[in-house]
Amino acid sequence: MTEQQGVSFADLLRQLRTDAGLTQEQLADAAHLSPRSISDLERGIHQTSRKDTARLLADALGLVGAARTRFEAVALGRLGNAVEPRRASHLLARSIAATTPTLPHDVRSFTGREPDLTRLMKAVTKDGGVVGIYAIDGMAGVGKSAFAVHAAHELKHLFPDGQIFLSLHAHTAGQRPVDPNDALASLLLSARVPADQIPPGLSERAERWRAHLDGKQMLLVLDDAAGHAQVRPLLPGTPGSLVLITSRRHLTALDDAISICLDTLLPDEAAALFIQLAGRPGFDVADPEVGKITQLCGYLPLAIAMLARQFHHHPKWTITGLANDLVAARDRLELMHAENLSVAAAFDMSYQDISHDLQRLFRRLGLHPGTDIDPYAAAALDDISPFAARLRLNNLFDQHLIAEPASGRYRMHDLIRQHARALAANDNTEACEAAVGRLIDYYVNAAASVGRHFNRGVPRVDDSAVPLPHVANLEEAAEWLEAERANMHAVVDLAALRKQPDPGIKIATSMSGFLRTRGHWTQMQVLHLTALEAAREAGDRTGEVGTLTNLGIAQRLIGRYKAAAGTLARALELCTELEDKQQGQANTLVPLGIVHRLSVDFPTAGATLAKALELYKSLGDKLGQADALNELGCVERLSGDHPAALASHNLALTLYRELGDPLGQAEALRYLGRVHQESGDFAAAKSNYATALELYRGLKDRLGQAHTLNYLGIAQHLSNEYLAAEATMTGALELYRALGHRLGQAEVLNNLGELHSVSDPERTRVHHEQALGIARSITALLEEARALEGIGSRALHDPYFPGDGAYLRQALEIYERIGSPNAARVHRALLRHGL
Repeated sequence: MTEQQGVSFADLLRQLRTDAGLTQEQLADAAHLSPRSISDLERGIHQTSRKDTARLLADALGLVGAARTRFEAVALGRLGNAVEPRRASHLLARSIAATTPTLPHDVRSFTGREPDLTRLMKAVTKDGGVVGIYAIDGMAGVGKSAFAVHAAHELKHLFPDGQIFLSLHAHTAGQRPVDPNDALASLLLSARVPADQIPPGLSERAERWRAHLDGKQMLLVLDDAAGHAQVRPLLPGTPGSLVLITSRRHLTALDDAISICLDTLLPDEAAALFIQLAGRPGFDVADPEVGKITQLCGYLPLAIAMLARQFHHHPKWTITGLANDLVAARDRLELMHAENLSVAAAFDMSYQDISHDLQRLFRRLGLHPGTDIDPYAAAALDDISPFAARLRLNNLFDQHLIAEPASGRYRMHDLIRQHARALAANDNTEACEAAVGRLIDYYVNAAASVGRHFNRGVPRVDDSAVPLPHVANLEEAAEWLEAERANMHAVVDLAALRKQPDPGIKIATSMSGFLRTRGHWTQMQVLHLTALEAAREAGDRTGEVGTLTNLGIAQRLIGRYKAAAGTLARALELCTELEDKQQGQANTLVPLGIVHRLSVDFPTAGATLAKALELYKSLGDKLGQADALNELGCVERLSGDHPAALASHNLALTLYRELGDPLGQAEALRYLGRVHQESGDFAAAKSNYATALELYRGLKDRLGQAHTLNYLGIAQHLSNEYLAAEATMTGALELYRALGHRLGQAEVLNNLGELHSVSDPERTRVHHEQALGIARSITALLEEARALEGIGSRALHDPYFPGDGAYLRQALEIYERIGSPNAARVHRALLRHGL
């Protein structure tokens, strides 16, 4: 089947699973299907799937919205021309961190729900040692969160080990639901687990979280869940804790969960809520006009509360006049169901009560594609100063039209955002387009200005044209970029929809240094895939080359070496079409050389980097020359030419110092330390590592720190500092796991195996077996051979372990294939034992 004709369900499923980083077994486990079923579907044995199977697969892959609709249509054979799988995969969930504060304040105006509360209280106190899981579901605005928070405050005395409120963002406009992996990271952080000790995988994080809860009495509120697949990994595994889950869905697939379905308020309860919030004397729940208003609000707590507060602030309003105004405004907006037309009227009443300037800002906030906004972005939307934007945002906050989840950051409720967007649709089209254009330009400039702290050789952005946030140092830059990660992604998507490749390319490039050093490699990959698609559609060859280069770097960091090599090779091909092709070629050749090195193709890596160095010299690019020299020195060391490696690294270090580039200096010192270490000068090696580590820590570069600790641990081992070596290597392993760096994990595990080869043979075998599994999963041949050698050497001395030399022969075959000098050592070991 051609791409124009669409793709089969087998192709689509395979592509989505691969892009999600899942094996067939992992997808089967997440979807509660058998691995055989996944294998049959991907091999095309079944051309379509059953409806329930399609639903389970979509949940497991995190598909929502248009991507889910397309996927299920293909799965059920309803879509002749399927979406191309790579495009569908772009719609997968972004990894945006959840928030885990303590319980929010209880709502003083909480009204009604007595039967539901009584049922919950009795069930919780009766459960005893059983894990209590209660799924609180209902429509938007019905008060699920308020109910859960109120119940949590009523029950918190029964859970002395603490309470946590976690928002899962299933229905936050512009934000994908929180991935369970990210949610677990947030929960572990709230449990005071250091970030660098949080494991990377979903199952490992879930196990760590369950271990933390074991024996504790905790109360956990999981707010706004997308479905059972999102929640299940977050649940405790032992008795004693209580979990309250709110969702717009019936979580029927959640085992052992007791469902509490919240309907709209009863008429008396709705009237009581209105009267309490309105704060006017002389009304009671039997008043017919109050009943009429709450009926027009659909008895929805959110609408009633907003309208009552407006009524409270207008003492001249009459209850009859308010009811009549509601009737007249009923057809302004449709929200979800017919009975919610009057909810739009309630929103509109709040809107009509604010000034013209605030109304315009309110409408334009609806044009923002992301999750929240700060005064600078609001200023760009409304073409005003950041100071004026802050004042207006605070006024909207006072009117309960926006919330302030963090100081200086504002967010609309999703229903109110829909209302704002509906109002903006009636505005002058050119004015709206100009507002969105200013917003995109702001994010492009802000990303460049703040991102320069993480991107080497980038000049300072001229911020005189547009007000930008003041970021004084690296830590402030990291904090700002972390807060804006979701918005940047949303803006790149928006620019792509508008057929504007330039903003997406620039934002992706500006964010790349931050995303690389902070370990957000999956987002870096997805961001550049979106920018790449936009560049191709616009025929922007220069933008395509730069985006492909950064995409290749992201793929390499994730461990997808084959994909990275293909991506970078394509970038090189496109360079021939550019006028300034030498710069593009040189910039692509260095990361391509690194991929060849990691793939243990040292001759090709050396030739590739030498060509890059030649191009950089012809261009007079000293930073490029330093990068090429540093990587070339690494290849020379691995090829056994230590004098050449020392010369290359020292020359690179000199250039980096001339340029005042601390990151480059750290990299060169780390590589120099490795050469000294392999030459037997352990003191010089450890001195280089110590200086490099100090520079990396100053740059907050966790990946550089992990690499340096890894090397330092080897030097300490060779210096017979066994306890120090174990501590250093363990620190490196924890950082690699926190970053999800698979190659680094394999290297350190092999190092630990070699460290314990005499003192603890059993730990040696376990470490090498773990390294072997990782190395094979990413095709890291050198680490695979090291692991096989370690296991084989252990087997020769273990009467209970097969010692026929099979592992050593496998290691020898790989060493000989990649031209490693380690082959001679293994060959001697086999001869010595008559194998």
